[in-house]
Amino acid sequence: MREEGKNLMEVLKSAMGENFDASIIYELSYEGFVELSEEDNKIILTKKGDDYARRLIRAHRLAERLIYNILGSEFESGACEFEHTVTLELVDSICTLLGHPRECPHGMSIPQGECCQHSAKTAQCWVIPLTELEVGQSVRIAYVICKNDQQLHKIDGLQIRPGAVIKLHQSYPAYVIECEGANIALDKEIASSICVWKEPWQLQPTAKETFKPASRSDRGGRRGFMFKHKR
Repeated sequence: MREEGKNLMEVLKSAMGENFDASIIYELSYEGFVELSEEDNKIILTKKGDDYARRLIRAHRLAERLIYNILGSEFESGACEFEHTVTLELVDSICTLLGHPRECPHGMSIPQGECCQHSAKTAQCWVIPLTELEVGQSVRIAYVICKNDQQLHKIDGLQIRPGAVIKLHQSYPAYVIECEGANIALDKEIASSICVWKEPWQLQPTAKETFKPASRSDRGGRRGFMFKHKR
């Protein structure tokens, strides 16, 4: 609506159809993301709301471009999930990998990020093996590389799963981590197969988790992650 220069509530209702929920609109107003004008029947983004919307649009359209360019498949549904589960730093890395595209597959403009302004050419790696952590660090598991089904079931049985938060207590003579309230000893081979997000911001709830209505089901923090078999 903002891009089209529209701000009438009726336009928003029409665009959202059956997905329109007045309670979400009032929640956004309470949080300071929008201003509502009942007299003019308008909904207007605040500076805070505009910045947040810009980040979502940027993440969504870059996701569309990523899926379209790399996979050549239907990209809309995947992009909708992607925009809520990645951080600004990861979005910039993806933008850099794609060469700072200007438009999504629909021909819509992609808002620029700092990486575009600096013409960044190198993307950072945000996932590292557990063995590279410092003792005392808390991180979230990104994925686990398993050589076979037996190893996968063993690791899964220890609650070591994508999305879980772990803390490294010891690295020698064995790796000892805290996961789901339990201390677990791991040999180096198993520890090196556990890949984690290396930055502390990955421990924070996503924007989707923060602002979704309490009445909706909790999808949790593990969507989008996976176990991987090592062939």
